[in-house]
Amino acid sequence: MISDGVEDEEKWLAAGIAGLQQNAFYMHRALDSNNLRDALKYSAQMLSELRTSRLSPHKYYELYMRAFDELRKLEMFFKEETRRGCSIIDLYELVQHAGNILPRLYLLCTVGSVYIKSKEAPAKDVLKDLVEMCRGIQHPVRGLFLRSYLAQVSRDKLPDIGSEYEGDADTVMDAVEFVLQNFTEMNKLWVRMQHQGPAREKEKREKERNELRDLVGKNLHVLGQVEGIDLDLYKDTVLPRVLEQVVNCKDEIAQFYLMDCIIQVFPDEYHLQTLDVLLSACPQLQPSVDIKTVLSQLMERLSNYAASSAEVLPEFLQVEAFSKLSNAIGKVIEAQVDMPTIGVVTLYSSLLTFTLHVHPDRLDYADQVLGACVKKLSGKGKIVDSKATKQIVALLSAPLEKYNDIVTALKLSNYPRVLEYLDNETNKVMATVIIQSVMKNKTCISTDDKVEALFELVKGLIKDLDGTLDDEIDEDDFKEEQNSVARLIQMLYNDDPEEMFKIIGIVRKHILTGGPKRLPFTVPALVFSCLKLVRQLQGQEENPFGDETSTTPKKIFQLLNQTIEALLIVPAPELSLRLYLQCAEAANDCDLEPVAYEFFTQAYILYEEEISDSKAQVTAIHLIIGTLQRMHVFGIENRDTLTHKATGYSAKLLKKPDQCRAVYACSHLFWVDDQENMKDGERVLLCLKRALRIANAAQQMANAARGSTGSVTLFVEILNKYLYFFEKGNPQITVSTIQGLLELITTEMQSDSTSPDPSADAFLASTMRYIQFQKQKGGAVGEKYEAIKA
Repeated sequence: MISDGVEDEEKWLAAGIAGLQQNAFYMHRALDSNNLRDALKYSAQMLSELRTSRLSPHKYYELYMRAFDELRKLEMFFKEETRRGCSIIDLYELVQHAGNILPRLYLLCTVGSVYIKSKEAPAKDVLKDLVEMCRGIQHPVRGLFLRSYLAQVSRDKLPDIGSEYEGDADTVMDAVEFVLQNFTEMNKLWVRMQHQGPAREKEKREKERNELRDLVGKNLHVLGQVEGIDLDLYKDTVLPRVLEQVVNCKDEIAQFYLMDCIIQVFPDEYHLQTLDVLLSACPQLQPSVDIKTVLSQLMERLSNYAASSAEVLPEFLQVEAFSKLSNAIGKVIEAQVDMPTIGVVTLYSSLLTFTLHVHPDRLDYADQVLGACVKKLSGKGKIVDSKATKQIVALLSAPLEKYNDIVTALKLSNYPRVLEYLDNETNKVMATVIIQSVMKNKTCISTDDKVEALFELVKGLIKDLDGTLDDEIDEDDFKEEQNSVARLIQMLYNDDPEEMFKIIGIVRKHILTGGPKRLPFTVPALVFSCLKLVRQLQGQEENPFGDETSTTPKKIFQLLNQTIEALLIVPAPELSLRLYLQCAEAANDCDLEPVAYEFFTQAYILYEEEISDSKAQVTAIHLIIGTLQRMHVFGIENRDTLTHKATGYSAKLLKKPDQCRAVYACSHLFWVDDQENMKDGERVLLCLKRALRIANAAQQMANAARGSTGSVTLFVEILNKYLYFFEKGNPQITVSTIQGLLELITTEMQSDSTSPDPSADAFLASTMRYIQFQKQKGGAVGEKYEAIKA
């Protein structure tokens, strides 16, 4: 059925074009022979094709454009005729004898254009005559195209100020009257289209009407270009007349489109000065009109106007633009009871953007907008519409983008209240936006109340909100979110230790509610924030005044101990061990031996009781050895206890190569360069000999299990340790010891049971080159190495 209708329409269009072209051919022949009467006859017959009612507006437009092209040629002919002496008044009378009214009016408009140009009559009289005559066509589509043609041929002939057709003192009023009258009639025809035809074709009619809307809007565009329309004329005549037509037509499509046209076509300064009039029309529009878009565009234009120059800002204050817009939005929402949430939020989002542009210094205005939004959203619960939540994110992001400072946004009391309407997922998005703003602008949040307020805003990332299940969260997204929280913690700082300690307390309170999945990300950040404060207080053991409330390193270490213990619920023993060792090192720098010992004790307990994976044990023992080697605070007894434990752990590792490496690493615990009381050459040699025995045992085990002793890499590594201590002046490491080890490595490498290993060969070659290099240095070092035969 539908395809048949389309085919029929194509046939009718083809027939119309054929008839038009045939008559146009005869018209051209008459024009060429200067036969005026035949030219009028065939042009009238050509224009009769436009009388059809069978074509859709889209197809009718194709036919109209062909006729339009021919009428331009006819207009040129009429101009030539008047130059040759033909009276334009007679011509104007002559075309009115055409048989049908539609061709007659097209011809009349064409001759009328020439008539105005000839200036034989005032432009206003001809235009008034034409616009009145066009009332003879009341068919919507035919009437719209006819009046569109009138608007087209007359747009450059209006009696405007500065125009060649300028008339008496009221000349601009005459031009405005003509355009307004044509606009009014066209709008009536356009609206009438909605009520023609069966109800089932409503959607089709709306589509057709939208295709034709520019014909109506063109009139407003012409009005916008009339030079003589000043603010007073616009305020007293143009805007009231246009709005009267908009409101009275009671048509949803027309009202939305025409309001949009008014906003886009006329200057911003006019909108600002007539805000009352324009806004008063909004509540009178049909409830189904998308008023949020109209008002949003108006506020966007005014915002851009305010941003264009600081000189225009006093105008906004003078007309009280903010209060007028705010009241208008309130009235529109009241008038449209069924306005969806997205409409409400979009309006307030646009109003906030306007406020931030025009009144950036008035935080109370911004807070008022957020408060009004909260009031309108009250009782609606969490918003589930994704488009509405996006608008809320835009609303809440606007102050961050404007002020580039979360501290300013924290002053808005209604800011967190708007956040409460977001669902959990969007709450996280908004929290991420807030954190990104802090990072981007390197904002330093330095007071405990602001930190408390900030963490309330980003709580969606800090703890599980109701209804969020762990398996719903994408792992990568979760990690990124928690890393951003960790980065945020590092941005909190205050020079005053007391204030900083308060901030740390607030952060700790919030992050400990995060549950086992979040703690491994957030606790380390808090620990390092505490350690930063410890470094700041370094050297201050106790407050000389004995004030228990003051912040001391000891007090911070107590907090750190409790905080790291929270990781036990995760569990995360490897992370906890690393943090205990970091704290031990900080306590060492503060000369707090008991505190440092306690942290080491906790690390050892974790190693013994919680870390069972062999790879994790290897990593942990090397961390312990590295940290312990840097400690200077311990007395002999405590150091011996910890060192003995570390060497014991090293010898008990599962794999022999891991044992060997950990044991020779322990040798550094007995020889610390910058501490004379920690240079025990004998124990260093014992560690290295023990490492050699373990390496030898590893070779034998490999030989027994695989039939080959494997690589000599461990021996070369131990050789490098011997050379290190030899160079550092350990008296127990002698040339003969090194020589013996070199011979052992050579023998092992030549053994049939040793597996070839290019990397071990390269390692040994590099070590031998180093020995040669040291020999060539000369001086004391060269003499030392000279005795080594390599």
